[in-house]
Amino acid sequence: MPWNEASLMSLRTEFVALAAAEGANVRELCRRYGISPKTAYKWIARHRAGGADALADRPRRPARSPGRCPEPLEAEVLRLRDAHPAWGGRKLRARLVALGVTDVPAASTITAILRRHGRLDPAAAAAHRPSVRFEHDAPNRLRQMDFKGHFATACGRCHPLTVLDDHSRFALALEACGDERATTVRGHLTDLFRRYGLPERVLCDNGPPWGTAGLGQRYTALAVWLLRLGVGVGHGRPAHPQTQGKDERFHRTLKAEVIGRRAFADLADCQRRFDPWRAVYNHERPHEALGLVVPASRDRPSPRPFPEALPEWEYGPGDAVRKVARDGAISFRGRPVDLGKAFGGERVAVRPTAEDGVYGVYLGVHRVAQADLRVQNPPD
Repeated sequence: MPWNEASLMSLRTEFVALAAAEGANVRELCRRYGISPKTAYKWIARHRAGGADALADRPRRPARSPGRCPEPLEAEVLRLRDAHPAWGGRKLRARLVALGVTDVPAASTITAILRRHGRLDPAAAAAHRPSVRFEHDAPNRLRQMDFKGHFATACGRCHPLTVLDDHSRFALALEACGDERATTVRGHLTDLFRRYGLPERVLCDNGPPWGTAGLGQRYTALAVWLLRLGVGVGHGRPAHPQTQGKDERFHRTLKAEVIGRRAFADLADCQRRFDPWRAVYNHERPHEALGLVVPASRDRPSPRPFPEALPEWEYGPGDAVRKVARDGAISFRGRPVDLGKAFGGERVAVRPTAEDGVYGVYLGVHRVAQADLRVQNPPD
């Protein structure tokens, strides 16, 4: 059987003594003692060379480690990791290169440094899996927006509002809100649109204030306001948060690097922490989905400025223009068409489609409903 630690030295001494006896069969002794011939001849050679510790274990660490990182560089790696505890080897390496550090080691070496100094959680590392990513081909084509799950402060709860560009991953907004009302969102989006311009489309989830899940209507007042601005509105599939995967991933990073490690006094305290972190995320933190460049390097302002007054849509001469009643309905060819109360007071256009008897209802360039004249009115 293999040698155990308790009797290791005595067994080695006994083995080499028997092996040195006249007529000894070393290979047979190897079988009896449960060791390989290579190990046996190593101990026999050491015993012949003599010395008090000839049969003792020798340190396996090399006398010199010419490939090991210099201590100042290891210290810089650890300093950067402590400043950003959620960053791994690839991000840290890219940031060190961006800072002008010379002779930056490979990402695997930096990971080994973190592991050696106890900066890695083995369970978290094992749980990490790469994901398949899809993105729009230019900034401002699509922005994802949502509220991250609210959390407690000493003076109430904070509802972080986040807006992320789908192509560049640039975080346009990270706002500490006291609620999730449409008026709160509209105020922050107005400031955001003034600074960064209008996107072509936004992607939101299905709950208030973005959507009307469970209420039997497609659009909220906030969505209609966006449509009036010429911004398309899309919603993720119900119960499929991965539709807004980039914003969801941003939320996980926000929790890991900011929210999960601190206590907050109030909303102002939250915003004081959010603002510098958003700057780091956009301008310093290497993004693995972007080839380890920062989001700011791929972003640019939208060429579409925010209009201070909502534009009035001009419809074509062939359009049937209707004003939506307060209850959200219009009448077309004697048929009621329900658009939803959010459209009350708006002017919409009804246009024929390629399908006989089916008409599209448009708010500006956005199709918001259809009128199907093939369906008979139900009897009273």
